[in-house]
Amino acid sequence: MARATRQFSARLPADMLSALDERTQQTGESRSRLAERLIDEGLRMERHPGIAFRDGPAGRRPGITGGPDVWEAIAALRGRPERGEAAVAALADHLALSPAQVRAAVSYYAQWPEEIDAWIERNDREAEAAEAAWRREQAALA
Repeated sequence: MARATRQFSARLPADMLSALDERTQQTGESRSRLAERLIDEGLRMERHPGIAFRDGPAGRRPGITGGPDVWEAIAALRGRPERGEAAVAALADHLALSPAQVRAAVSYYAQWPEEIDAWIERNDREAEAAEAAWRREQAALA
């Protein structure tokens, strides 16, 4: 869904604009799109300490600083038999994280559930497709 936009003008130091332009060459994004993304991610990280954004083959996504992606933590949390703080503690122990790191993922998810649910659904589809391909290969070997 397209978001409504408004014009914004800012004066930035020349070296910051040079760094922004250099990064656009690396990412292929326009200067405006890159600046928009960086501002959005910065605001999200400020609201949710312990969350950082990272690049990867599947795209840019939020992750727990020093831990897995937020979607991975939330998917694992859903699979736990415990609920509430017991689930947070159990997942933290299982992933070798602190409870605060798990809560950071939960806090992020509470604000952007559709985004994280989409990552979980994408991973589930890819896992199902990989398993189906493996089963076909095994049948071909039989």
